[in-house]
Amino acid sequence: MAEDPIVGELAGEKVLLGGAAAGELYDQGSFGRPVAGGLELSLVEAAYLLDRGRISVRIGGEELDFQSLFEAATALEAGFEFRYVVYKDLRERGYYVQPGVTDFRVYPRGGKPGKTPAEFYVHVISEREPVHLKELVEPARIARQMRKRLMLAVVDEESDITFYEARDRDLKGDMKIEARGGTATLLEDRVMLWDPVASEALHEGGFFGKPVGGRLQLSLVESAYLLEKGVLRIVDRSGKPLGPEEFAERARLVEEEFDMKQLVYRDLRDRRLVVKTGFKFGSHFRVYKRVEGSKKVPHSEYLVHSVPEGHVFHLPVVSRAVRLAHSVRKQMIFARQDGGEVKYLEIRRLKP
Repeated sequence: MAEDPIVGELAGEKVLLGGAAAGELYDQGSFGRPVAGGLELSLVEAAYLLDRGRISVRIGGEELDFQSLFEAATALEAGFEFRYVVYKDLRERGYYVQPGVTDFRVYPRGGKPGKTPAEFYVHVISEREPVHLKELVEPARIARQMRKRLMLAVVDEESDITFYEARDRDLKGDMKIEARGGTATLLEDRVMLWDPVASEALHEGGFFGKPVGGRLQLSLVESAYLLEKGVLRIVDRSGKPLGPEEFAERARLVEEEFDMKQLVYRDLRDRRLVVKTGFKFGSHFRVYKRVEGSKKVPHSEYLVHSVPEGHVFHLPVVSRAVRLAHSVRKQMIFARQDGGEVKYLEIRRLKP
């Protein structure tokens, strides 16, 4: 004979149950939080347990069915319907899930509250919701400080869930620049190094530029970096030498995002990584840890896209970028300026 459900009372954004609930729901299933005289459930926990006949919920003596509780919860908590979908999915996958500093804490398989630390903080997002950069950076920072991983649970219009992990990355390579490049000319939107010997040395020694008939064609960000480092001397078509600032001024006229891209390019090269255009992948750069020479070019490890400090992500765009990166065996990295430094956030697909 089925047991009668435990009776709870809806009180604001919580459901309160009597003392008998602690042993059955908290000790066995890690639902809720023990409080004086009983157990306190979040609205998603209460809706989940009500739907399974484990509890009943009342307010002012009136019993609420699932529909009534769900409608009340959506009025009390913005985004409740998305959190419920994710909570239900994770519970049915066999995970212990509790409310957390983001939306939920999820424990590793075989682990549970009180015995093992949580593995993930879960941030629930609707696919239609624009996401500000700081809304990913800050939870990722908190997760890292707490030695957790950040799971992004994106709920689409059909209530299917796509899971991602967002984490900070410290990118490092193993490529030194030892060549000297000579004198190059700024043309319209690129720079040409004319000397064949210097061209070969720069391309083979640092994988800079694109060889064109014994000469080397360089992008604006490559040229600016080499000019700053004293590797390359750049003149305009009249032969006038250009310093780093004057070159940057001219580059801005051609490339609207020059400053942002140059900041990231410089940082990646200073980290001894090899950086090439990522245009064909829809990103600013494709990045290699090391390239031995033009005859042994490996697959690049990363796709890096520069975003401004106030950037707003649209999740369908993020989904396409991450899926493309995965399909070509690369990691999708978003670069940003943070307090004078360049920092990197990886977003990748996750299968719970």
